[in-house]
Amino acid sequence: MSGHSAYEFKNPVARWLDERLPILSLVRGQLVDFPTPRNLNYWWTFGGILATMLVIQLLTGIVLVMHYTPHVSMAFDSVEHIMRDVNWGWLLRWMHANGAAFFFVAVYIHIFRGLYYGSYRSPREILWMIGVIIFIAMMATAFMGYVLPWGQMSYWGAVVITNLFSAFPIVGKYIVTWLWGGFTVGNPTLQRFFSLHYLLPFVLAALVFLHVWALHITGNNNPEGIEVKSSEDTLPFHPYYTMKDLFAIVVFLLVYAGFVFYSPWYLGHHINFEHANPMSTPAHIVPEWYFLPFYAMLRAIPNKLGGVLVMFSSLIILFFLPWLDRAKAKSAKYRPLYRQFFWLLVIVCITLGIAGAQPAQGSWLLVARLATAWYFIHFLVILPVLSFIEKPRELPASISEAVLGKDKA
Repeated sequence: MSGHSAYEFKNPVARWLDERLPILSLVRGQLVDFPTPRNLNYWWTFGGILATMLVIQLLTGIVLVMHYTPHVSMAFDSVEHIMRDVNWGWLLRWMHANGAAFFFVAVYIHIFRGLYYGSYRSPREILWMIGVIIFIAMMATAFMGYVLPWGQMSYWGAVVITNLFSAFPIVGKYIVTWLWGGFTVGNPTLQRFFSLHYLLPFVLAALVFLHVWALHITGNNNPEGIEVKSSEDTLPFHPYYTMKDLFAIVVFLLVYAGFVFYSPWYLGHHINFEHANPMSTPAHIVPEWYFLPFYAMLRAIPNKLGGVLVMFSSLIILFFLPWLDRAKAKSAKYRPLYRQFFWLLVIVCITLGIAGAQPAQGSWLLVARLATAWYFIHFLVILPVLSFIEKPRELPASISEAVLGKDKA
């Protein structure tokens, strides 16, 4: 699917440069002439949306760092200084804070689209696994960034999450001491998290490059879940999909801008507007909304080590998805049974998110345990069983037949 473009540059300077360093033909081959399945719908635009949000986070983060002070006695005040005294500082701060939330909105949609259409299946296993690594790196980056304002929820979130590693026998206490930089969450902890939060986005950018590279080797999956068989199945990426992606990006950014300008604190916690106080524990410590499903899994298990293992296993299991699902058809469009279980999984994940925001007691704790059990049953039991018993609907002979057949009908 990948390769250099055969396009002849008419501009003599461009032609001279490309003959000596074929970067222009490479860019044209990958971003203009790249053959893309002709039936991609708007669910495929979230890759471009994610790239846009990553750029926004990088640019706003670089500027915010110029005014932020990573010290426990000055971090909270430096954030207030950004909000009140730095030109357009309030805008940069809210763009960055809400950008993280919308980054996760887009990535969750991107992941569930992959699950629905079987984008993790052969030959895209490496593409999928790089995507899972990106997701884990995003979570680590977002957690460390949430600590930096050094508000009440930032501080106690750091205390709770870093303490999870103490559950591991033998090495746990050493990991926690290294993360803290001492024997409690303090200034060395903040400086470590600041350093890693600044570094990890560039690691994310490198992983995204690998992700796109892997995509351009295998080519896009598509709603039919069948591979490209001829040039009739594809369209050039530009202008067909660049325009489609651009429209989706603009719509997404309009919603994002609505939160930034009109309700920038809505997705956060009001208690984080209070300076961190180690002597005052909040009544209910909860992470950001995008961590809530995993937080619910953590608290659903009565044993601390068991909860940590379950939480990490919920991510690790995604690496093995290409081998757990061996059905004859990739796309849920042709798998009626799988489609029902997919939507049930979506409901379960939303339920976990709601349960994670509630106190870990009473009926909500029972709901979290049942939802956690179903999450693992879906991947470890249902998918392998469906691979053998489900009879998919008949697949079209090609993408062009699936698209043009509708018009003929």
